[in-house]
This record gives sequence, C-alpha cells and structure tokens, in this order.
Amino acid sequence: MQYGANGALLGTELPGIKLVNRGKVRDVYDLGDALLFVATDRLSAFDVVMTTGIPRKGEVLTQISLFWFDLLKDVPNHLLSADVTTRPELAPYAKDLQGRALIVRKAKVLPIECIVRGYLVGSGWKDYCKTGMVSGIKLREGYKQASKLDEPLFTPSTKAEQGEHDEAISFEGVAERIGLEKANAIKELSLKIYTAARDYAAEKGIIVADTKFEFGEIDGKIILVDEVLTPDSSRFWPMDQYVEGTSPVSLDKQFVRDYLESLDWDKNPPAPELPASVVDKTAGKYLDAYRMLTGKDL
Repeated sequence: MQYGANGALLGTELPGIKLVNRGKVRDVYDLGDALLFVATDRLSAFDVVMTTGIPRKGEVLTQISLFWFDLLKDVPNHLLSADVTTRPELAPYAKDLQGRALIVRKAKVLPIECIVRGYLVGSGWKDYCKTGMVSGIKLREGYKQASKLDEPLFTPSTKAEQGEHDEAISFEGVAERIGLEKANAIKELSLKIYTAARDYAAEKGIIVADTKFEFGEIDGKIILVDEVLTPDSSRFWPMDQYVEGTSPVSLDKQFVRDYLESLDWDKNPPAPELPASVVDKTAGKYLDAYRMLTGKDL
C-alpha cells in the first residue's frame, strides 16, 4: 500500500490479485466472480490526479455510496458486499481495505457519464453565458450564477480515459452510441435518482446542485454502477449558506478547484502540490457531507 506523508492512501498493491484498472480515484481488482472497487484518497480535479491525497476521502466516498445504495434500493445496482472479510483472498489486506472497498458484480459499463444539473453552475453556467444553452438545450433568459433551474437537465458527456477530458454530447449523441432505448432508460433513471436524492438531501440541509451517474448492463438489464452521489461526483451546497448569483460554498472538491484556479497552472499534469491548509479544509468538507447526509460521524 502506498501512503502519503499525511496518511492518505494514494495507491494499493494486492499481490496475487489481478489489477484491472487504476482510475483517477479507484483501484479495481478482478476477484474472478466479482470485482473489488477500492476508493483511495486520491483526488482528481480538471481530470488530473493530484499528487497530494485527502486523508479518509476514500472512506467517505464508499460510505456515502453505501448509504445511497440502501436509500435508493428500488434502483438495481452492482453492490454485492462492503465486507472484505467475506473473501479469504482479501484477508491479508483487510485492515487497509475495510471501510473503503466494495465487492461488486461485473457489468458491461455504458460509455456515458450521466450528468444531471439542478442548478446552473460550473461549465453549464459558462455555456449559458456564451450561448444561452447548456449541452445544446436552449434555456430561458434571466438565470443567474447558481440559479435553480426550472427543471433538472440531463446533460451527458463522453467517458474519457485517464488524462483526457470528458466531452459534453447531446442526447442524440448518446442514442447514436448506445441506441435510443438504452439512452431513454439511462436518462429516465438519472432524472429519477437525482430527484429522489435532491429531495432527501434538502431535508438534511444540503442542496444537490448537480451529480454524475454511471450505468452498466448485466444480462441485458441496466443497473447503477460505480460511486453514487458522493462529494466527488456531485456538488453539495449547505442550504444555509446558499446565495444565488455567487459561487456557493460547497461540501465537495470544488474548494480544491477554486484553489487551483487561483494558480498559474494550465490544468495539465503534473498537478501542483496542495498545501496542508487546503487538504485539511477539503477533508473536513467530505466528513461534513457524510455527517449531514447520514446523521452520523464516520
């Protein structure tokens, strides 16, 4: 296992178990009849993995995903177990993995990032300012930065390889890639899950401004895969600090993005080191998101 000086888990090594993919945040291993997803403490911003990790971040991502999988259990998903001690081959690594790893079903992942926007912010806001549209969808005039949209928008993108950037595509572009029936299904599911999560989070004092889902197929059925509604895949805003017309305070990695935007960095590797103050504040935001959503401390 590779730990950073601040105790963040930056990478995993499981001798004897096949590494399938080392993603921006997750290391994925093949267990034969299932996959092992390990959420490290790596952080990516602008599709670049930072050299500095955020301690306990992977635990937060895993535990929040588990929380949503349970709350949204009417939506089929890939989860088999979060207890690595059920697999004898993982016993030597249980201390490092438990709490941050998921054992999941193997699925054929659809090559689409399913983004749902409930508020106009980030790249969507920039699009709107330039064109009056978001991902080719014409919007009415009069929105401000961080305005709540009249209705949530499905604004998909391509699923880029590491080091490359996701690219926004139209719904028609999704249909061309995976077929109209599947395109309609993932759009409908994305909007349904977002709406349910948005309404739940609002009761806990959190605005889910936008989020990103991934779906896969098993035996021809579409299921929810990867992480769900975490601070890495979503923008969470504390409701009591939300101000329309500004860039709201967030409980996610937007704090890191804002710091990086203040630097003279071209958003290409290598990433700059993150100062301890940024790391500590970001770690606190992730833990706050978990506490507010679940009502428990991690």
